[in-house]
Amino acid sequence: MTTLDELLHPITREQFDADYNDRKPLHIPAGEGAPKRALLDWARFNALLDQSSIWTAQSLKLVFNGQPIPAGQYCIETQSQSGPTVRPSPAKVQTLLAMGASLIAGDVQELTPELRGLSHRLARDFAGLVGANVYCSFGGVQAFDSHFDLHHVFAVQLEGEKTWRLYENRADAPVSFPVDEAESRRWFAQTRGKLMTEIRMRPGDVLYLPRGWYHDAMATEGASLHVTFSVTPLYGRIMFRLLESAAMQDPAFRAWLAPGDTDGDRLGKQLADLGRRLAELSALPAFRDEVLMAQERLVPRPASYALPARTSLTLLRATGLTPPRGTGPAQIAIEWALGQPQFAMEDVIAQFDFVPVSALNEAFEAAIGRGVFKPL
Repeated sequence: MTTLDELLHPITREQFDADYNDRKPLHIPAGEGAPKRALLDWARFNALLDQSSIWTAQSLKLVFNGQPIPAGQYCIETQSQSGPTVRPSPAKVQTLLAMGASLIAGDVQELTPELRGLSHRLARDFAGLVGANVYCSFGGVQAFDSHFDLHHVFAVQLEGEKTWRLYENRADAPVSFPVDEAESRRWFAQTRGKLMTEIRMRPGDVLYLPRGWYHDAMATEGASLHVTFSVTPLYGRIMFRLLESAAMQDPAFRAWLAPGDTDGDRLGKQLADLGRRLAELSALPAFRDEVLMAQERLVPRPASYALPARTSLTLLRATGLTPPRGTGPAQIAIEWALGQPQFAMEDVIAQFDFVPVSALNEAFEAAIGRGVFKPL
């Protein structure tokens, strides 16, 4: 299972977008054979945990009764060829699990082909940052109190069963939590609303929760293993960062603001003019390209090694011809290449990883066709 269509089956993508995407929760029972549980099982999860050198206190966490367990209680200093480092102790972790703690293995989206494939596909489909966490918990233990997330959640039950409680309230496009942890817990409990439904997740079940939907979960009995994919697209705030660099090219944004206490009308007109200029900037195709490139930076490119074979380089050089001014995100790569004595197309793809490979290939093939670049 490596696509959103397979994750949603038998719900179609069209039905998901029309009825659920960023609207309301969706529970998809496993169906015959429960193929979605094949993402990970106990044996492969144990094999990942056995690779003790890849885990840190940031990526492997323990929680008990809604409270994170301090790293000092389960991490130890170990010696490595790079020097001393602090890592989770398998013996201490397993002791705390035996006492009822829950385990969260974070940032696992690249650790297996199955997790990688689905994570990359979700990133592409939602133009967002995707992470994956695996949760191991035991019957009657609730790792986290009621809360909502700042991202969309796709949860896949892998082993055992878990009951999710969904509440009637949803936060309005949240981008942060209260800073104080104790205050957060009280605030979540006060604002979650009434219990809306309980969903018993069985192996192969999928649960989608839009950003901001209040929920909590508890292993029903025995041991439970599930993976959640967090999906975080960009939101409007990105415009402030992108517009700042573009606006500063206009002298009007570098001019002093009029003193409002002596001539408020002049200041008001100046601010209105700056607002108009910002609106014009944000409507330009070039600004749309900037947003597209920011989205592309969130989408990982497939990476695979095939050593001892090495990549064959496609060497090119500029001929001195001046190409017509192009449009689209690939134009920045074309301009860079024009300033190089020679370059490899593979290096262009690696350096400009915020531009789709298809767009780069198309732009350079067109430039070669016009005689702007010549193969070596």
